[in-house]
Amino acid sequence: MIILEGLAMSFWLLLVCVVGIANGPVGLVVFYEPEVKERVIESGLITAEKVKKNTILTALALLIPVLTVVPILVYVVNGVRGFWQGFTQMFCIYLIMNLFDRFFIDYYWVSHTKAWEIKGTEDLKPYIPKKALVKKWFATIVVFPLLAAVIAFIFHLCGM
Repeated sequence: MIILEGLAMSFWLLLVCVVGIANGPVGLVVFYEPEVKERVIESGLITAEKVKKNTILTALALLIPVLTVVPILVYVVNGVRGFWQGFTQMFCIYLIMNLFDRFFIDYYWVSHTKAWEIKGTEDLKPYIPKKALVKKWFATIVVFPLLAAVIAFIFHLCGM
């Protein structure tokens, strides 16, 4: 069940990305490095206000399910009780989702296809430089397990 839930969260992430770039990758320029964002704004492909709006919408579309759906799946659907079981299941779901993001979205889709290429920014490739990749892996290996631990601890304190 945990694998299916992890795949469902991966699908949600994919869906957010597909919808976000449906009219071109500029729609999700929020995921690009600052230099790319600046170039896209300067070239008139998008406004700074639209980038801010897209940042908020994208953050909500990703964070709300991560912070609510995953704990609901674990504690309500799966019927987990206690810190360790909750932590382990959420950790696994987050890990599946993040590995999908690192390997499919970042490595393959963004780095090896033209789907995320924004005209006029080709000289700023790779769109995910090593420094950003290290941050993303840090989030996968450290931040999301900490998030799972905090949520599991809160549920544990609530008697679940």
